[in-house]
Amino acid sequence: MKTIKYISVLFMALLTFSCTSDDETDLTNLDELTNLIKIQEISNTTHTVELYSKSGKLEQGYNALSLRIKEKNGNSFIDNAIVSWNPMMYMTAMQHSCPKSEVVKTPHKQTLYNGFLVFQMASHGSEYWELTIDYTIDGTSYSVSDTLEVHPSDKQRVTTFTGTDDVRYVLALVAPSEPKVAINDMIVGLYKMENMSHFSTVDHYSIKIDPRMPSMGNHGSPNNQDLTQKTDGFYHGKLSLTMTGYWKINLQLLNAENQTIKGEEVTNEQESSSLYLEIEF
Repeated sequence: MKTIKYISVLFMALLTFSCTSDDETDLTNLDELTNLIKIQEISNTTHTVELYSKSGKLEQGYNALSLRIKEKNGNSFIDNAIVSWNPMMYMTAMQHSCPKSEVVKTPHKQTLYNGFLVFQMASHGSEYWELTIDYTIDGTSYSVSDTLEVHPSDKQRVTTFTGTDDVRYVLALVAPSEPKVAINDMIVGLYKMENMSHFSTVDHYSIKIDPRMPSMGNHGSPNNQDLTQKTDGFYHGKLSLTMTGYWKINLQLLNAENQTIKGEEVTNEQESSSLYLEIEF
């Protein structure tokens, strides 16, 4: 009788542990998605790739994204994949990619991978973006692909231009994403088009900033700090916003030799630069 009693107790203990482990896994997966909203799912016969962002949508400009890979024959997620992606814009007469980061495992997360994409233009009718995600799990390669809906931005968060050096550039606002009446950290990404499929980070340039409020006599603001490149590859500076409303962030792009590549200084005669970004809050 004692043997049967001990076996019964052991069985209940194992059952309880098993249930607790499943619950902990479910809670971990839920915690993985804090402050993230699903954009869409992209599937093949084996896996479903879930795509997330803070807003739950894709917009023209810089997009910080997260993804996770779910097995179709179960509820488990892959935590050891090697992931890459390739966005492509299909237009009537041509196709091109956009600036993108590598896809890496998100720090302190078990199932999430993250990176960013910079869409120069929004989806429009028959012209559309398609995202291909390639990934390898334990030496086996997989791929998923689907169209993306990229919404237009209300303000100019990204600009594409040709510099005086005949190089095609893409410049995108990364931060502030939630501007405040304060001295904000300003971050931008700067890229050059190597060809229609590849964009590289531009190194060792500098970006002068001059924020103005056109509706308020084109007044500026004090204590701004021009942008210089940091170790993360982005250009960082300080943006002073002294009141709410529409701000035009006039820019001048200078190369490593301090030569102006694009943009003009704002003066009484020159009300704005041809190179700019916009913020309204």
